[in-house]
Amino acid sequence: MHVMCAGTENKLSTLSDLDQQYQTMRKNYENCEVVMGNLEITSIDRSRNLTFLRSIREVTGYVLVALNQFDYLPLENLRIIRGTKLYEDRYALAIFLNYRRDGNSGLRQLGLKNLTEILNGGVYVDRNNFLCHADTIHWQDIVKHPRIHPLVVPTNSSITCQKCHRSCNGRCWGPKVDQCQSLTKTVCAEQCDGRCFGPYISDCCHRECAGGCYGPKDTDCFACTNFNDSGACVTQCPQPFFYNSITFQLEHNVRTKYTYGAFCVKKCPHNFVVDHSSCVRACPSNKMEVEENGIKICIPCTDICPKACDGIGTASLQTAQTVDSSNIDKFVNCTKINGNLVFLITGIKGDSYHNIEALDPEKLNVFRTVREITGFLNIQSWPDNMTDLSVFSNLATIGGRTLYSGISLLVLKQQGISSLQLQSLREISAGNVHVADNSQLCYYNTINWTRLFRTAHQKALIRNNQSPEQCSKKRMVCDPLCSGAGCWGPGPDQCLSCKYFSRGRTCVDGCNLYEGEIREYANESVCVECDGQCELADDDSLTCHGPGPEHCEKCLHFKDGPNCVEKCPDGLQGANSFIFKYAEANNECHPCHANCTQGCIGPRLQDCIGLMDRTPLIAAGVIGVLFMVVILVLSVAVSVRRKNIKKKRALRRFLETELVEPLTPSGTAPNQAQLRILKETELKRVKVLGSGAFGTVYKGIWVPEGEKVKIPVAVKILNEATGPKANVEFMDEALIMASMEHPHLVRLLGVCLSPTIQLVTQLMPHGCLLDYVHEHKDNIGSQLLLNWCVQIAKGMMYLEERRLVHRDLAARNVLVKSPNHIKITDFGLARLLDVNEKEYNADGGKMAIKWMALECIHYRKFTHQSDVWSYGVTIWELMTFGGKPYDGISTRDIPDLLEKGERLPQPPICTIDVYMVMVKCWMIDADSRPKFKELAAEFTRMARDPQRYLVIQGDDCMKLPGPNDSKFFQSLLAEEELEDLMDAEEYLVPHSFNIPPLAYTPRTRMDSNKNQFGYQDPSFSMEKMLATLPRGVSGTLGAVSALTTGQDDSSGQRYSADPTGLLSERGAKGDQDGYMAAMRDKKISVEENPFVTRRRNGDAHAVMDGAGCHTLHIAAAAAAPKNQHIHGDDEYINEPLYLNTFLNPGDKNGLTGGVSIPGLGSLAKANFDNPEYWQHSLPPKSSLHNPEYLQDCSTRFFYRQNGRIRPAVAENQEYLSEAAMKAGNVLPPPPYRQRNTVV
Repeated sequence: MHVMCAGTENKLSTLSDLDQQYQTMRKNYENCEVVMGNLEITSIDRSRNLTFLRSIREVTGYVLVALNQFDYLPLENLRIIRGTKLYEDRYALAIFLNYRRDGNSGLRQLGLKNLTEILNGGVYVDRNNFLCHADTIHWQDIVKHPRIHPLVVPTNSSITCQKCHRSCNGRCWGPKVDQCQSLTKTVCAEQCDGRCFGPYISDCCHRECAGGCYGPKDTDCFACTNFNDSGACVTQCPQPFFYNSITFQLEHNVRTKYTYGAFCVKKCPHNFVVDHSSCVRACPSNKMEVEENGIKICIPCTDICPKACDGIGTASLQTAQTVDSSNIDKFVNCTKINGNLVFLITGIKGDSYHNIEALDPEKLNVFRTVREITGFLNIQSWPDNMTDLSVFSNLATIGGRTLYSGISLLVLKQQGISSLQLQSLREISAGNVHVADNSQLCYYNTINWTRLFRTAHQKALIRNNQSPEQCSKKRMVCDPLCSGAGCWGPGPDQCLSCKYFSRGRTCVDGCNLYEGEIREYANESVCVECDGQCELADDDSLTCHGPGPEHCEKCLHFKDGPNCVEKCPDGLQGANSFIFKYAEANNECHPCHANCTQGCIGPRLQDCIGLMDRTPLIAAGVIGVLFMVVILVLSVAVSVRRKNIKKKRALRRFLETELVEPLTPSGTAPNQAQLRILKETELKRVKVLGSGAFGTVYKGIWVPEGEKVKIPVAVKILNEATGPKANVEFMDEALIMASMEHPHLVRLLGVCLSPTIQLVTQLMPHGCLLDYVHEHKDNIGSQLLLNWCVQIAKGMMYLEERRLVHRDLAARNVLVKSPNHIKITDFGLARLLDVNEKEYNADGGKMAIKWMALECIHYRKFTHQSDVWSYGVTIWELMTFGGKPYDGISTRDIPDLLEKGERLPQPPICTIDVYMVMVKCWMIDADSRPKFKELAAEFTRMARDPQRYLVIQGDDCMKLPGPNDSKFFQSLLAEEELEDLMDAEEYLVPHSFNIPPLAYTPRTRMDSNKNQFGYQDPSFSMEKMLATLPRGVSGTLGAVSALTTGQDDSSGQRYSADPTGLLSERGAKGDQDGYMAAMRDKKISVEENPFVTRRRNGDAHAVMDGAGCHTLHIAAAAAAPKNQHIHGDDEYINEPLYLNTFLNPGDKNGLTGGVSIPGLGSLAKANFDNPEYWQHSLPPKSSLHNPEYLQDCSTRFFYRQNGRIRPAVAENQEYLSEAAMKAGNVLPPPPYRQRNTVV
């Protein structure tokens, strides 16, 4: 059964409180699937969350979207608009004036991608300044009768609108591939008389389908043209009676259902009336409403029907907006209002524009006869000389079958009303009560509104009226005879219930049981008059003991059986004959003889008056009735037989043409991430690194089964005391981490499904970035800070491309692999967005308020732009070297501080350029904040000239923090030796050997996980170059002479993620790839992998940077003897590492030329900084998906045992062990590493 809700008929009218307008609309339509009436969305600003509208599938009336400022209409599941009521009597869909005149906000996209049917009415879409794609929709395919109903959809020529996706054939609701319009009528075969789900004859929908279908049966419809009976589309609902062809009688149908809108229901809503087999808002003019067994039904009137009048906006008063002097006479003698009563200022004071005079207050007395209003009562204006609503003193029921913004009783801003005086009101069947801003109103606080409500979800909003204390001072309080339920006004006749007894509407302290002209009896607490046929008893006895003439103690005239009557029956109609009686001496009535037809004076036959035999007349009447019944039965039988024949023919046609088509795929791309399952025996926990709400993080060693390697890892273990929900969230974190692979995101190595679930990730040896910058604040320069900014932006840009919102970005959640390489971690709060989602709404839990955007604090709404805010705070932490944001300010004060415009102060080292980037990240409007792609580009530009944007004292003389100097790193090394450890990335990167060449396909950019070199310079000799190096340049290059001739090309190549891959797209722009200039005066430590074994006995350290060699100074190279070996003591290479940022005019086709270094042939200048960046004019970089490139990598770029090194790769000391440095061993080529680069 679909969830139904009542629509509205407010058109462009709104509540004065727009927040209340939104809350009322949300309460009406949340979780609603079928709107029984009109869907009106008006005066909603851009900050409101309208996702609750996604549940709506059908609207029976019209859809009005006007005067709004939001940019997207989320009615994705709306399939059909029936148009039983039209806006301005013409339009079933009206969308206009949805923009802000003094800004750039407004409706930009209609989320009506499933709307396929408008049964009645036209379409009006106009004056929406920012709306796109509405003019591309094929509205003739949606509107059932486009030639009859108007279509007003002007063309939008704005250049800001994106084009439809190429698969949409130019018709779409938006630019995405899933926003194409679905055509279900104009593409059908000619034989289809309605909608279809394909172009073939067998693809026709059932004739009862509306809006399309997914199959040919009546249960395959998206919506029904007539009625939906438990999922099947039918012409009519099961009737209360059916004809039994065996007994030739109409019999009660136990499966009967009532018609309610376009649905067949077993029971009508409580505020509707049953008329035959339908749920109606009001009975027809020849019937009256009664209640039987708790169900309101319409029955024919036995006499003159109570007068029912049309309400405002209904039938004859369809165009009226308020009760006024021109229409008030139509309410004379009305006992029931079928619709609503609305009192606005234009009705009470007059409307000069329409030449309507002011309303005479005396004429409001016509409403004293009204006992029921089926809709709502709206009083927003009232005559000044009337201090109450006593004209509605007889009003007993407000039905609420139509509501005003969810309200059935509204009394608003009436300064002259002191009491409501609705003393007869006993029920408010549906809708809420809103009584507010009436400065003189009293007694309202005494009313128990819940006694009037029919359902539990109804509410009363009572506010800003006269205070109870002031009312007490004015003695405007309930009468002493009223009970604690309250009262409507002064006097005993205004009580909701009485303290003692009630006589009619008035409360009394006792009943007239033994005295008075009119005697009574007490029915519980109600005084009821004795019947007029009861004789008045003495003062010490009762006159009656109940209502009616049958409860009299003694009759005043005659007694007919148990009843007291004025005279004995004389010719009354009985069940089978007329009744005649006579009175005996004791005034008791006795029946006449059976053959008496005109009365009698005694019991005998001869006492009859005018004896007459009427038997022939009765016989003729019976025969005539039987004849009519036979004719009726034959007519019904013929009709039923014809219907059965038609059904059989239709079934035969259906069975002959039924085909089953395969379902269409969803189109969603598969998630091909790999998840490694580790055994508990492979993991060894060493020490505790930290703990949190879900579990504990350990430093550990992973020893893969069957291999002789040790890999340092971080093991996150879920606490045993956590419940199933924590397990689910823990595995969700594993899913997200396994799906993300990027150089600047912590990598998930595997999951151990032990009794306590364990997540195994890379061990970041230097801890979090927050502690790192705080510990090394005196050694961190401008270049390193800006590099970190770029790396964080690139990591977040990757998450945004993968539609993942981090929700907890901060410096504490960024880990340091090496001083030049950081990674984002802590995906415990991250959330993947669905294809159609723009935001994520969190349920609860703790939040880091000082890092969060304002919309996250207020509404728990998280988007990629809220991550940008957190990014700005993270950058501020770096620029203040671990400063605390909003230090000294309470968390609860943060929202008010941000709304007042305050932000974090400008860090001392930041220029205005850097600080303005932070300020842009902290804009209140999320759309005004920069994207992560823009932030990455901006900080890349700054990193080329760091000292221009960050002013740090002694920046030129700073020494880069040593990777082994941090306290966190020393604590990691305290309990574990480094002999056989291997980095996780080196272990996981795949090998590639001897792949046969295929066709070479150049690519414009390099895959971020591949080596970017695809060339070979045969003229280059590394051994010659190494021979020219001076002794002052120490490091592992000193071990080159020890590499003697051995086996041929036997080394494999490993590839790891390239964090600079995205910058390769900037190839032809000036300073290629955005690399910064060299910093000649900085002292830089070059060890990146701290787990590599170091020499202790004078040999060279394995500290060569993975990205390549250090700068070789021309003068030193020229002075060294040709065959002199390069060596040094037990120390790091202390020369600074520079990147080649200059384009070499001598470079051609990706090969080096025009450079000369003594002993190196044609090499010339000192741009030999990093072997991976020797050439900036390389040919298009290849992907490892190219087999020819794989062959180049595996057969050309390798190490030889004789010490000859090709120029495409350099030694990576991060992955060198002590054994690899010995003569005769093959040196494996390194994965990509970087040093002091903008990544």
